[in-house]
Amino acid sequence: MPEQRFLLVRLGSMGDIIHALPAAAALRDTFPGAQIDWAVEPRWVRLLKGNSDLNNVIAANRTSAAGMLATLKAVRAPRLSCVIDFQALYKSALLAFTSGAPRRIGFTSSYAREGPASILYTERLNPRGPHKVDHNLTLVMAAGAKKPQHIRFPLAIDADDEDLVTRELAKHGLREFFVLNPGGGWVSKCWPAERYGALYREAVKRFGWRAVVTFGPGEQHIAQNLIRTAGGPAPTALLLALGPLMALLKRAKFVVSADTGPLHLASALGAPVVGLYGPTDPVRNGPYSASDVVVRNPHA
Repeated sequence: MPEQRFLLVRLGSMGDIIHALPAAAALRDTFPGAQIDWAVEPRWVRLLKGNSDLNNVIAANRTSAAGMLATLKAVRAPRLSCVIDFQALYKSALLAFTSGAPRRIGFTSSYAREGPASILYTERLNPRGPHKVDHNLTLVMAAGAKKPQHIRFPLAIDADDEDLVTRELAKHGLREFFVLNPGGGWVSKCWPAERYGALYREAVKRFGWRAVVTFGPGEQHIAQNLIRTAGGPAPTALLLALGPLMALLKRAKFVVSADTGPLHLASALGAPVVGLYGPTDPVRNGPYSASDVVVRNPHA
């Protein structure tokens, strides 16, 4: 059998990339000697760094003509046998098409967010199973991967990021802590600041731990509103790059978050998670671990 050369395409975002990690793991377990590369947007390369299931991580730069040409050269270089597109958008399907691979596997138009993009695939599948993790496994199983006995999320944490987080926690006198992540991308996903404040006070009363409030670019006001409602001792707000955020979440006693990237990152790292859900369906998009807790108001 000729050597298998796979390209996985999931350009973003954080939670969606995490939900595709078990598919890459299943492919590696089935084809231990295969070439498996992954194309991802540059901002998310850190999520895949150190992943032993992958041979190469290709930073798919679409911000300039030179970047696009470099990306195209990188995906065409291995003479791929199969591309698997987990994203089902025009930009991802077009990258799969221009790779030159004879097999291009993706979702059907009825499932894809940009349905007509599926015309660029040679094989189109309806997803099986309830969760996005299961949906992604559908695609790699069509490529020959065996259904995994155990779901794994390979994420590597750098020693430098561990050291940075250790210093930050020491600076604020934190040893045991939990994490509140009040952002959510959509306003409809976000829990009110006063609710987080009430939760914080109750957790401090019960456990004696303080909280770290994590937030992303443009979400500083959300973190500040939470801190204003929390009372004393005030939680500590930290804006962290992706690597240090991984190191922080892995150490947390538990993490409370809406349906957003850091929730799925924490769950994948093994931290106990409480997911706060409104308009999105936790059966499809919830934290994957059976030990995690989901609270939902579908009418929020």
